[in-house]
Amino acid sequence: MLFSEENYKFMYAALQEAEQAYEEGEVPIGAVVVFKNKIIGRGRNQVEKLKDSTAHAEIIAMTSAMNTLNSKYLTDCDLYVTLEPCLMCVGAAINAKVRTIYFSAFEPKTGACGSIYNVAQEGKLNHTIKIYHGLFEKEAVDLMQSFFKIRRSYN
Repeated sequence: MLFSEENYKFMYAALQEAEQAYEEGEVPIGAVVVFKNKIIGRGRNQVEKLKDSTAHAEIIAMTSAMNTLNSKYLTDCDLYVTLEPCLMCVGAAINAKVRTIYFSAFEPKTGACGSIYNVAQEGKLNHTIKIYHGLFEKEAVDLMQSFFKIRRSYN
């Protein structure tokens, strides 16, 4: 699939969030929420910093976006994330009524947008989300591999 220049711009912003997470010693995943071609929420993993297993990049970005819009819904919003979202994050995106999820790389162990499950598109819940993948896939995978290579060398 061909992506627009805007798609690349927004995924690059998510990748920058992932790089910041990397620098902070977090699993390098970043996310942004876009509304009317503008980033309205940013997030990066902060699980270690906050000692909170729910502090995923997607959750933080969606919470920020909902605060920006002063709404519990993200209708007409797109979520860009550097790794395929897990069940928790897809569930939150469904509840928030996100329009589209773009992600860089599949996550074969926990992915819920095509790897293990495809909750966002299976049509069993009250909302479905369009899913696209592959934007900056190599960069996202390289960042993750670098992070875990360094982490394993310390153990």
